[in-house]
Amino acid sequence: MPYIESRLVHDADAHIMETPHWLRDHADPAIRDRIDPPGYVNELRQTGDNESQLADIDAAFRKICERHASPEYRADEAAEIMSRKNFAATGSFLPEDRPRAIDLIGVASQLVFNTFHNRRLHDWEHSGDLDLAYGVARAHNRGMLEFCSVDPRLLPTCYVPLADFERTRAIAEESLAEGAAALLVASGCPAGHSPSHVGLDPLWALAQEAGIPIVLHVGGTGDLIDPSYFRNGLPIPPDFHGGEENFRSVDYMGIPGPPMQTLATLIFDGVLERFPELRIGVIEQGAIWLPSWMRQMESAVEAFGRHEERLQKLSLRPSEYVRRQIRVTPYPTEDVGWITEQVGPEVCLFSTDYPHVEGGRRPFERFERSLGDAPEAVRRRFYADNFVDLMGRGLPS
Repeated sequence: MPYIESRLVHDADAHIMETPHWLRDHADPAIRDRIDPPGYVNELRQTGDNESQLADIDAAFRKICERHASPEYRADEAAEIMSRKNFAATGSFLPEDRPRAIDLIGVASQLVFNTFHNRRLHDWEHSGDLDLAYGVARAHNRGMLEFCSVDPRLLPTCYVPLADFERTRAIAEESLAEGAAALLVASGCPAGHSPSHVGLDPLWALAQEAGIPIVLHVGGTGDLIDPSYFRNGLPIPPDFHGGEENFRSVDYMGIPGPPMQTLATLIFDGVLERFPELRIGVIEQGAIWLPSWMRQMESAVEAFGRHEERLQKLSLRPSEYVRRQIRVTPYPTEDVGWITEQVGPEVCLFSTDYPHVEGGRRPFERFERSLGDAPEAVRRRFYADNFVDLMGRGLPS
């Protein structure tokens, strides 16, 4: 019996758990030796030379694989599908097991993101080394496409740096040709120019013509807030994972900042006006900010519309662009019923964040409770129809 069995549901946020050599294994030889393992590998290292440390890590992952294949693990798989998290979860890093996870969760598809590399991809993009920035993006994309190739219900996201207009167009074309279901860009501003720069219009045109979305995901920026906010003379509280490397309450408050600024800039500078069929997904960055943000944009138009020609050229109100073209995943701790009442039923999307701890063990029940007495048409939009609209031709028929 699957976790969700009562309705058609698409999952707008799911992840793979990248193994230690994942990015290096998919990189071109010219940059392979420049790619350090992700941060969690460094934390696992103890003493000795690098080769012995990596050998120990490889041995640890072999043991994890053996556990996933064991009769004991498989016997409890259905009951534990939403309880086992990160590398312990079914199909989290073994692609051949992921179709079984989809069956056990009970979703029709999953939009799939990386776990450890959004911040790293952002930092490489801002490093000034374009060969490295676009090289690691291609390595990421190969890995995502390979993992998702085992099942058409797995929808791969391919990263597109925005640092250089010509290279951006080239990697977008490559990603589309190779089977990307969505093009992932950083939530914040590229180095040296706005995300609304007309030099990026070919990217939006390619996505619109292909009928697949542009997506933003949490982690694709630098520090969300000034690090000094954490220097309070008090002990550092643990994060979701019990460690110190993820979000806590203080930096959680900064998560909506980058997407709010980026999306408002795209609206005010006419990108959504010029590309009316383009869809943008804002993933794992919450949605509780939507009502006030939409009203703030309306206020900005009222305040500056008489003096800014770009605002005068817009044929819709900012909130109308949002309802037409932007889709957002609430956190399970947010009141999706209230959000929907404020912004309309067209915007919000269901997600599990599988296999991450942050998604919780019972996201479906939590969203159901917050939807309250919302009519069935609103529920259908939240669980399926808005995702279908977002994904367009990126969702197999």
